[in-house]
Parts: sequence; structure tokens; C-alpha cells
Amino acid sequence: MNIIVPQIDSLNNILPEEPLLMMGAGPVPIPQAVANANSIVINHLGKSMKKIVHQIKSMAGYIFQTNTPWVVGVAGPGSAAMEMAVANLVWKNTSVLSICNGFFSSRLAEMAVRAGGIVNKVIIAEKNSVIAKDIRDQVEKLRPTVITIVQGETSTTTYNHQLAEIGKIANEFNCYLIVDAVCTLSTMPLYMDEWHIDAVITGGQKGLSSIPGVSLVAFSEKAWDRINSRQDLMPQWTLDAKLASNFWHKNSYHYTAPVSGLLALHEAMRLICDETLPVRFRRHLTCSKALQSAITSLGLELYIQEEDRLNSVIGISLPENLESTAICEHISNKYRVEIAGSFGSPIVRIGQMGEQCRVHNLFRTIHAFGSTFNDLGVKLDVPAGMAELENSLQRSNL
Repeated sequence: MNIIVPQIDSLNNILPEEPLLMMGAGPVPIPQAVANANSIVINHLGKSMKKIVHQIKSMAGYIFQTNTPWVVGVAGPGSAAMEMAVANLVWKNTSVLSICNGFFSSRLAEMAVRAGGIVNKVIIAEKNSVIAKDIRDQVEKLRPTVITIVQGETSTTTYNHQLAEIGKIANEFNCYLIVDAVCTLSTMPLYMDEWHIDAVITGGQKGLSSIPGVSLVAFSEKAWDRINSRQDLMPQWTLDAKLASNFWHKNSYHYTAPVSGLLALHEAMRLICDETLPVRFRRHLTCSKALQSAITSLGLELYIQEEDRLNSVIGISLPENLESTAICEHISNKYRVEIAGSFGSPIVRIGQMGEQCRVHNLFRTIHAFGSTFNDLGVKLDVPAGMAELENSLQRSNL
């Protein structure tokens, strides 16, 4: 057989000459220190890696706000971390209550079904966050072993702001609470221990401002006791948390770790610790509020009411005569800014996570966003949007 050598373009001929400003729902821009670390390869079982892993776990304790030692990494996206949490805590015939108000929370429910759980979904109406009282009623009725929820549902840009109250309910009824915090960890408060959360999931490519493909899960002591009590074998070898602990806690072999990705994650987490969480939370809140105010001053409406609105990803309602694909393509092609479409909702989404959340990025994004609508025949007041962005940031002294 004669297989012809393919003619392949170099990346220089594929990528745009001017890098795109990534302002969508992830992945996000990465700091230079993270990019530099991602270019390094070392022995994944050597002394340097042992120290790096130790420091990642130490920094995770601060960022997750937990004293648990049971932090493990996953060589995969945030979805792989979701599956690790679910597959290790949801066994065959485990009763699961899944709180679903969008694409990613529904994915947690699907994972629980595939793990063999008996899953009951609580479907929250579009644009609304979950009410803790409603969950109490369901828990009292169904007595689940596991509850799943997403803190920030990026698909609809909804913020489940009663997570702490739901944690109290889970603790009261001895449930294991699994929380997806991929877009919220380090961008807004999450207190794993104080809120009685048993598994927190995050990916590198959003709030942490690292590269895609390396994720973390933190398990509570209570959750780790359940994992250790399991009698049957985990169906997934790679996602077996006990096997993963060989690398993460014993400096031993599980599989070849994503060395460069872990170095990048280390630097991303170090920058968060250097900034400190209170300062980082304030930066994200201030920039997001300024962006939201600027969008309304352009003449557009935000999709979610303020109380239920996620700050790290903003949803903007579209006029009836415009499709999200047209907006996303135009702003990318003409203004070199990337924003995101949706998963069926009539919106476009702008991210405010980590390195997206910088003042200079806001001005470029608002100008490009408003100008795109004007170019496509929907007249917006771009000067008013830019002025409101400036005024809002000045009022906050950021």
C-alpha cells in the first residue's frame, strides 16, 4: 500500500497574524508565566515534580478554601474532573438528586446515570437560579445519597447563589454534595468546608487562567471515606480517585502525568495566591459590573436578572433579527475579538474570568461588540457604552 505524504500547513499559515482576544466562555487568555511554564517538560516522577505537586495541593487548599488533603488532578478537561467526582461517589443504584438549570448541570445528571445512579432531576426554569427551600422539599421526599449542582451555569449565565444554603441541607440530611465550579472558582466566593461541599470540580481553562486539559477535584474527608469504602472496582481505571492518589499523594505511578500542563497550572495558581482571593474577587466583581453597565448603555439587555446573574460569564439578549453566529463571526473576523454563542438560548456570551478580567480588555471588547452590531444593521450607542464603562470603573477606583 502506498500512502501519500499529506501536505500540511504550518501553524504560522493557519493562525491569524494578529492573535484573537479570547473573551468568550473559555478558554481564556493565559499570563506569560503560565505560557512559559507550559513549554517545559520534566520527569513526571522526579523530585521537582514531587515539590510542584505538593505546592499545587497546598495552593488548592487556599483557593478551594478547604483543609482536606484529598486534592487530585485529572489529565483532561473540566468534564473529566466532573466525571471523576461523579464516578467515584455515584455507584450502582445510588440515589442522586441533580439540580439542572442548563447544559452543564444536566451533564452532571447524565454522568450520574451512566455511573449507575438512580437520578431524579430538579429542572429549574430558564433564567432562574435554584431556591434552597425547593431543594429541601425534594431532599426530604427523595432522601438522595448524592446531590449535584453547578455554581455558575455558563450555558445560560445563571448563578446559583444559594449554594451555601443547599450545602447546609446536604449536610443536615447526610448527602454528598458535588459542585461544578469551573467558571467560578477564584472569580467569586466558594468556601468548600464552610459550605459542606464534598467534591469541588474545576478546570484549568476558565477561572484559574491556565491551559485547557488539566483539571482538579477536591474531595472532602467524608467523600474520601466513601471512596475508600467501595467494595466493587471502579469501572473507569483512569478516573479512579484511589489510583490517582498514587501520583498525587505517594509520588508513585498512575499514568504519565501532563507535566507541562501541571507546571502551567502551578504558575496560574501561584498568581492567584499572590493576588489573594479578596482582591481577586473584587477585581472580578468590579470589572463584570462595569461591563454589564456598559452593555446596557449600548442599548442592549442582559439575559439574566441581576440577583441570578453570573458575573464570570455575561449573557446578552439578541434582537430578533440577529443570530449569534453572525455576531461571533463578525467580531472575530473584523475586530479580532472572540466571544461565545449559546447552547440554544437567544444570547451571546462574554467571559470575565481571570485574564479576561482586565480593564484594557473591557474597552477593546465593548468597542468591538458595539461596532459589530452597528456593522450588522442594529444601531447601538458605542460612545455611550464606552463612556459608561469608563465612569463605572472610575467610580470603583479600579
